[in-house]
Amino acid sequence: MRLVVALGGNALLRRGERADFDVQRRHVHEAVVALATLARDHELLITHGNGPQVGLLALQAEAYRGGPVFPLDVLGAESEGMIGYLLAQEFENVLPGREVATLLTQVEVDAHDPAFARPTKPIGPVYEVEEGERLARARGWLLAHDGNGVRRVVPSPLPRRVLELRTINRLLDAGVIVICSGGGGIPVVVNGHGLVHGVEAVIDKDRSAALLATCVGADGLLLLTDAPGIYADFGAPGQRLLREIPFEDLRALAFDEGSMGPKVEAACDFVERGHGFAAVGALADAAAVVAGRAGTRITRVATMHPAHG
Repeated sequence: MRLVVALGGNALLRRGERADFDVQRRHVHEAVVALATLARDHELLITHGNGPQVGLLALQAEAYRGGPVFPLDVLGAESEGMIGYLLAQEFENVLPGREVATLLTQVEVDAHDPAFARPTKPIGPVYEVEEGERLARARGWLLAHDGNGVRRVVPSPLPRRVLELRTINRLLDAGVIVICSGGGGIPVVVNGHGLVHGVEAVIDKDRSAALLATCVGADGLLLLTDAPGIYADFGAPGQRLLREIPFEDLRALAFDEGSMGPKVEAACDFVERGHGFAAVGALADAAAVVAGRAGTRITRVATMHPAHG
């Protein structure tokens, strides 16, 4: 099968952890070990989050007082290259002889997307409220609550087109493990003359993964995180893990826009537009998620009894 795998931010940095290189490298190794079985048996295209990393790069850029700071599209490219390098190297170590390629990926967005007027994508660390508000005043940030703290939020326009799609398909057809569209891809717009330039935004990686999965004709889209799957009535006494559910039924349920909501929308979009399945589950259970033994599987129609855990 041809699989598109989107790794959540927990693949590199978990909530509350310091953003040290050794910590991130350890988590990359764990992620690659979990995916190695899939890579042996299937064509694999991997995307990943970059929220913590691009936020930290933005903080580092702010500390440089020699001139204008780097825009978010450039910081996104930096984080995509760094994370892609770590993933590719680990795959080469875990699967000697297997070809791996990391590709910086530009993703076109609409310059008039309403997301530019309503930033919702969290990046960077979680701050205590007082500290976050101080930084926001000093740097012109917008904030959103995250647990008991706050995080910076930036525009997250919808992905429309992957500019490097032909190259990605050639690599997949040649049996190469492809790592691309990290952090949702580098956000760009194309003007009326066909010229490309970056914009200040961070694209949701799950929505980009769904677009990629559709465009490369994937048989499955895996959205892997630290949760065992999608829960109905999450946080309530009667919460239940959904094991398998048609996309139309899943869309009828309500999910938090800041956490599971984008994954649900991405999974439903792919299943509705494509010919394959989507699944949400824990990274450590990747092989079992593909086999249908773990996680939540989203399908076009019901194929088994009602899926409650």
